[in-house]
Amino acid sequence: MRTVRAIHDAEQDDLGDLRTQRALPTAAVDMIDPFLLLNHHGPQVYPPGNRGLPFGPHPHRGFETVTFILDGSLTHRDTGGHESTIGAGGVQWMTAGRGIEHSELSPGEFLKYGGPLEILQLWINLPAKLKMTEPRYAGLQNDEIPSITAGEGANIRLISGIWDGTTGPIDSPTDVTLMTIELAPGARLKARAPREHNVFLYVVRGEVKISGETAHAFQLVELNDDDDEIVLESSSGAILIFGHAAPFNEPVVARGPFVMNTQQEIVEAARDYHAGRFR
Repeated sequence: MRTVRAIHDAEQDDLGDLRTQRALPTAAVDMIDPFLLLNHHGPQVYPPGNRGLPFGPHPHRGFETVTFILDGSLTHRDTGGHESTIGAGGVQWMTAGRGIEHSELSPGEFLKYGGPLEILQLWINLPAKLKMTEPRYAGLQNDEIPSITAGEGANIRLISGIWDGTTGPIDSPTDVTLMTIELAPGARLKARAPREHNVFLYVVRGEVKISGETAHAFQLVELNDDDDEIVLESSSGAILIFGHAAPFNEPVVARGPFVMNTQQEIVEAARDYHAGRFR
């Protein structure tokens, strides 16, 4: 089994009235190459007449965003002409590539009536050769994501990659495998990640034992590269984000909404954005 290197607590980083826990980066761990950032928004309940999410139009270049809507709903719009409202259980995957401006806001019905909200956003780096790739976007509703029964009491929602002959609907440009895993009380699952791939494992809800070490909600689990099998067990039930990918082992320069390989590329990204080239 892969062994646990460390278990890291997410750090509270609220955005106004939006409850936010940042699991990556933190003071303890900067990145798990190529996984750059994870923000866990909520869970919380918004009252009627609320202002909704604060993510108005903003640019990105050089990486991908994956947004998990666990509860509530989210409307995406971008300068590539993509628009969709995704409900609970759905996922949005955007490849910013050479540059795109987008917004992620609460739909009108949520603003009017309020309700529960829990959303996670993961940033995945792009290698130098793909930093300037064409932007793209996919919005998946709950029923468009394959649901796989696995192990003893485990359910997998496969977003990208392959699990036991099933292929996820997102074709990752860097062969990232990504899924959510729900473990019923008493569940046991053997998950696999090839050697020399970095594993991304975050506990959204509940508690889980990973290769003998116990982690709880709002904790990121860092694993060693010493096997290709990870044993997951939960006595009380849990929801996890699980993924793996080959690291790029490239310089990373991140400034706000841009992630590039050099400081000069960051300057160029800002210049291109202000010149209106993010279309």
